[in-house]
Amino acid sequence: MMLFKLSLKNIRKSFKDYAIYFFTIILGVAIFYMFNSIDSQESRLAMNSSSREIIKLLINLLSGISVFISVILGFLIIYANNFLIKRRKKEFGTYMLLGMGKRQVSKILVIETILIGIISLGVGLLIGVFASQFMSVLVAKMFEVNMTKFEFVFSESACTKTLIYFSIMYIAVLIFNTFIISKYKLIDLLTAIKKNEKVKIKNTFLCVVIFIISICILAFSYYKVTVDYKSLLGENFQPMVIPIIGGCVGTFLFFWSLSGFLLQVIKTNKSIYLKNTNMFVLRQLNSKINTTVFSMTIICLMLFVTICVLSSAISLNNSFKKSITELTPVDIQISKRTDIESLKENATQEEIEDSKVSIKEVLGQNGFDINSKFKDIVTYNRYKIDYLTLEQALGDSIDEVKEKYPFLNVNTKEDLITLSEYNKIAKAYGREQYSLNENEYIVIADYGEFIKIRNMALNKNVNIEINGKQYVPKYQECKKEFIDIAGNHCNMGIIILPDSALSSKDVISKNMIANYNAKSEDEKQAIEKEISNIYVKTYDKYMLSVNSKLDIYEAATGLTAIVIFLALYLGIIFLIASSAILALKELTDSSDNKQRYDILRKIGTDEKMINRTLFVQIAIFFLIPLALAIVHSIFGISFALNILKTINEIDDLVWPIVITAVFIALVYGGYFVITYLSSKNIIKEDV
Repeated sequence: MMLFKLSLKNIRKSFKDYAIYFFTIILGVAIFYMFNSIDSQESRLAMNSSSREIIKLLINLLSGISVFISVILGFLIIYANNFLIKRRKKEFGTYMLLGMGKRQVSKILVIETILIGIISLGVGLLIGVFASQFMSVLVAKMFEVNMTKFEFVFSESACTKTLIYFSIMYIAVLIFNTFIISKYKLIDLLTAIKKNEKVKIKNTFLCVVIFIISICILAFSYYKVTVDYKSLLGENFQPMVIPIIGGCVGTFLFFWSLSGFLLQVIKTNKSIYLKNTNMFVLRQLNSKINTTVFSMTIICLMLFVTICVLSSAISLNNSFKKSITELTPVDIQISKRTDIESLKENATQEEIEDSKVSIKEVLGQNGFDINSKFKDIVTYNRYKIDYLTLEQALGDSIDEVKEKYPFLNVNTKEDLITLSEYNKIAKAYGREQYSLNENEYIVIADYGEFIKIRNMALNKNVNIEINGKQYVPKYQECKKEFIDIAGNHCNMGIIILPDSALSSKDVISKNMIANYNAKSEDEKQAIEKEISNIYVKTYDKYMLSVNSKLDIYEAATGLTAIVIFLALYLGIIFLIASSAILALKELTDSSDNKQRYDILRKIGTDEKMINRTLFVQIAIFFLIPLALAIVHSIFGISFALNILKTINEIDDLVWPIVITAVFIALVYGGYFVITYLSSKNIIKEDV
C-alpha cells in the first residue's frame, strides 16, 4: 500500500514537468483508435457496394499500417521512459539509501507504469471515441453518402485492438524499466545530478571532411531522384534503394559532423560569439547535437516523410477532383469490338456475325430501351491499320524517342478516327472542333510524356502513309484532347484523319456515348445497374466494355480516400513522434542544466535574457532537423510528383504545400511552445 501511495505521489509530481509525455501517449492512443474505428460507421452509412469494398480495403491497409505505427509508438514510449528514469536517478538513489532494495524500486516503477497506462489509455480512448465520430463524417463526405443513418458509435474492435497493442507496449516498458534499475549502482544514482553526458571532442578537420562528404552524398541522392529519376523506374524498385540509403547516411553524417565544427566556425566571429549569452547558447546547442546525432537523424527523416506524404496526397486528391470534372463530360461510354478475326485466330462464323451486331441491338435484345433511358446519344467508330504503328508515326524522330524512352513499345498500332466522327464527340464533350484538308492529319493526346513524344515527330513534320496516300500534320504540336472518358489523362495519342482516308474494313470497334435520361441519382444508379447486368451477361458473346462517370468517380474517390487516410495516419504519428522526442530531450536537459541557469543569475543575467537564451536554444534545436527535412522534401516532393504524373496531372502545388506547412506549424510549433513554457517553469523552480 505504501508503494502504491508513493507511486501516486510520484505521478502527480512528474506530471507538471512531463506533461508532454502524458499528452503524447494520450494523443497516440486517440489517433490509433480513430483510424482503426472507420469500420464502425461503414455498416450504418448508406454506401453502395463499390464504396463498401473500398472501405474494406482501406480498413485492411490501416490494420497493416497500425502494426508499424504501434512499433513507432512503442519505441517512443520506451525512449521517453529512458529520459524519465535518467531524470529520477537521484530519487531512486535516495530510496535505496533509506533501505529499499532494487526489487522495491522496480515495483514502484511497475505500479507507476501501470497507473500511467490506465490513465493514458482511459483518457486517450475517451478522446478517440468522440473524435472518431468526426472521422465517420469525413468518410461520409469523401464518399458522398447519405448521413441520415449516422449515429454515435463505439467501436469494440478498435477498442480491443488499441488495448492489446498498447498493453504490449507497456509490458515492454515494464521489462525495460526493471532491466535498467537492476544495472544501476547506488553511487551512480546519488551522483547522477553531478554528472554530465560524456561529450567526445571531435577533430575539427575530420568533421569538415565528413561534412563535405555528407553534402556530396546528399547531392548525389538529390540528383538521382530529380534529374535522373527515370533510371529508378525500371521493372523493379531496386535502383531506388541507392538514393534512399544515400539520404539516410548523408543525413547522419551531416549531423555528426555539424556538432564538430559549428561551434569552432562561430567562435571565429567574436561579435556574434561574445554577444549577450550566445557563448552559453552555442555551447549548450553543440553539446545537444553531439549527443543526439542518431535521434536528430531519425527525427529529420520522419519530418521529411511527413512533409512528402501529406503534400503529395493533398496534390493527388486535388488533381483527381479536377480531372474527373474535366474528363467525364458524359454519363456513359460503351464500346464493342468488331475485329474478332484479329483477336481470335479460329473465330467461328457465329462469332464473326456477333461482332457485327450494333450496341443498340445488343442492349435491345436484353430489354434495354436506349431511346427512353439515354439522351444526347453519339455513335462513332474507331479504326486501326496493321502497318501504321507508333514507330511509323514517329518517323525520323524514332531514334531520339528510343534514346529518351528505352522501355517504350513502338510496335503498337496507332488509334485512328475520322474527322466527322471526332467532331461529333467534341461537340458532345464541349471541346474544340477541327477542320482538315484532304492531305492533313491532327494528333490528339493528353498524357504528359506522350505529348512530348508526339511533338518530337510533329515538330519534324513527319508524314504518314495510308492506302498509298501521304498525309502531313496540320499542326506542329499535338492538341490536348481526349475521346475516352476517364479519371485521369490517359490518351497516348489518336490520329484524326479526313473521312476519305478510312473505310469500314479498318473499323476495330463500334462506340456510343450518352447521358442518362434521369432526374435523380437513384434513377442514374438504377440505369447503371441495368447496364452492368447486361455487360456481365453478354460479355463473352459480344465483348462489350462499359465505362461510366459513376464508376470512374467511385474508383477515383476510393483511391483518394486510401491515399489521404494513409498519409494522414503516417504523417500525424511521425510528426507527433518527432516533436515528442525533441520536447522530451529539451525538458530533460532543462532539468539537468538548472544549476547552469542559476549560475547565470548569480553573475547578473536578468530573467528576460535567461528566457531569451532558453527560447533561442530550444528554437534552434527544433529548427535544425526541420530545416534539413525541408531541403530533403524539395527533392522528395519533386520525385513523388514525377511518379504521380504517371497517374494523373499535378498542376497546383501551392495549396498542398501551404496546408502541409500549416499542419506542421500547428503540431510541431505547438510542441515547441509547450516545451519552451515547461522548460521555463523548470529552470524557475526554487528561485
